[in-house]
Amino acid sequence: MSSTSGQYIHGSAPAEQRRLSLLNNLLNDSSLRALGAGAGERVLDVGSGLGQLSRAIARVAGPGNVIGVERDPQQIAEAERQAEAGGERGLVDFRQGDATELPLADDEWGGFDVAHSRFLLEHLADPQAVVDGMVRAVRPDGRIVLEDDDHDLLRLYPAVPNFERLWGAYIETYDRLGNDPYIGRRLVSLLHAAGAAPARNDLLFFGSCAGNPSFQAFVDNFVGLILGAPERIIDNSSLTRNELDQTIAAFTAWGARDDAAMWYATCWAEARKPRAAS
Repeated sequence: MSSTSGQYIHGSAPAEQRRLSLLNNLLNDSSLRALGAGAGERVLDVGSGLGQLSRAIARVAGPGNVIGVERDPQQIAEAERQAEAGGERGLVDFRQGDATELPLADDEWGGFDVAHSRFLLEHLADPQAVVDGMVRAVRPDGRIVLEDDDHDLLRLYPAVPNFERLWGAYIETYDRLGNDPYIGRRLVSLLHAAGAAPARNDLLFFGSCAGNPSFQAFVDNFVGLILGAPERIIDNSSLTRNELDQTIAAFTAWGARDDAAMWYATCWAEARKPRAAS
């Protein structure tokens, strides 16, 4: 989930790592089911972040069958700490490296059954270069799986005063960094341009409602998302810090309503590497 060859707006401070760790708890089961990795499969997880999903994949694929590539050394250190704490040291081979220059040995290229990334491409200036490398990394007929955001998919009801303006200002930070907040709608196109054969286009629901045990965690995640980068959101936007704080307070109050509901989805695209490709 960390950026490579681009700018990740939230950084890797402890508060952000805690938010990401909780976010993994909300999303990993649905991602794992959709991925459908099999026992014994070799899986490359690009932009592995804190490694929680990488480890979940490895519990299915088997020890030593998953390589997680992450640029940020702080994320790698936390991934290894969490693995150690969970009694899963060595379950995943975590490697520090850039997704545009995957740290693979010569004999590893073209040998993976699956190459996967989640919440990575939206933070990159050149996502096509990463997808190209993922296609090269898998064997003929191997799968390339992309999960990423289209930030236009967020809906709340009842409406929260000024939230759409705040969300728009957050989205604008991506443009100013040269990233793409709508990359999710481009995933199939990226796979096609990389020479893969698209086979699946889908959405994974990411939302909840009042009364669901997970709802408060979703509310907290969105608050953490905004408060993790308030200066960037305010910079070059018409929002003031007071307006941002008031909107977050209104959103938090909305989260306590008995009729609150939130809809979001992550985009999922999957392709196969042609058998004739080298």
